[in-house]
Amino acid sequence: MIKVLKYLTGIVNFFHDRLILLTHYLGLNYTDKQLHFLVIGLIGIVLFLIVNKLFKHLARYSLTAISFVYTFTVLVVLVFAIEIEQKITRRGNMEFQDIVEGLWGFLVAFAIYIGLVIFIRAIKKHRRK
Repeated sequence: MIKVLKYLTGIVNFFHDRLILLTHYLGLNYTDKQLHFLVIGLIGIVLFLIVNKLFKHLARYSLTAISFVYTFTVLVVLVFAIEIEQKITRRGNMEFQDIVEGLWGFLVAFAIYIGLVIFIRAIKKHRRK
């Protein structure tokens, strides 16, 4: 897990350093706060446009698909936060496999849920006949 975080941190730092150099090269004297405002604002609106298009597409099929994507996204953030908290407080081991297992647990539970929904719908359809 530490290796994954260091790798991701390295990517963020690479782009951060390049952005600082670019703004200085262009003569833009932005503060760190101003850069955060601009970069996160840009990333946020691009992400919103992608997510909005995806959710509109998924809405044609099922609200369940949108709920699944949203729930999975929240769980990804949650399990990363839990692992980081364990590292900071030293009240557990910060391991990437814990994240994988936690998300796998949700996928299995969701598959069971979908199986039950399909089964119940099949019974109701059979009773109508």
